[in-house]
Amino acid sequence: MASLSTPTIGVLALQGDVREHLVALAAADALARPVRRPEELAEVDGLVIPGGESTTMSKLAVVFGLLEPLRERVRAGMPVYGTCAGMIMLADKLLDGREDQETLGGIDMIVRRNAFGRQNESFEAAVDMAGIEGGPVEGVFIRAPWVESVGAAAEVVATYDGHTVAVRQGNVLATSFHPELTGDHRVHALFVDMVRAAR
Repeated sequence: MASLSTPTIGVLALQGDVREHLVALAAADALARPVRRPEELAEVDGLVIPGGESTTMSKLAVVFGLLEPLRERVRAGMPVYGTCAGMIMLADKLLDGREDQETLGGIDMIVRRNAFGRQNESFEAAVDMAGIEGGPVEGVFIRAPWVESVGAAAEVVATYDGHTVAVRQGNVLATSFHPELTGDHRVHALFVDMVRAAR
């Protein structure tokens, strides 16, 4: 049984690299569970939105009746962490998105989809991230977005090659890259601490 200090954190399990996030969250001392339905969303203290295909994810969120409940929880202050497609989902505005593409919002930022190039241009790079001790994290960039600009409420927490690749606004964190694919769980540990602090 989980202790009171162990937060329950969901991973939006509509599409994308769900299992890797569940493993990383468990390694960072959270009770991790997949979320596919509004009633599952209601039971978690925080949520990770994984990488995947952002247009597919937004359509599936509508199909599963999750889009509005997700928006309400984000507006109400639930801690959320989005990687890659998850960053796109948390943007208030998108560039190069499809006209019918829905986002949840949550971070006052403009995000450009696939900004670092296509799948065959994927790469790994060391990224210095504010709030993470012990040196840079290894960022895995797969068809990754970058942040074109942020509003006054949002804080840039990492850049790579002159582009913003990690942003935080209050209880919401987003990275262009995939820390869940590296075996380094420090970014997930930071998010677990954010969830604990918000409870």
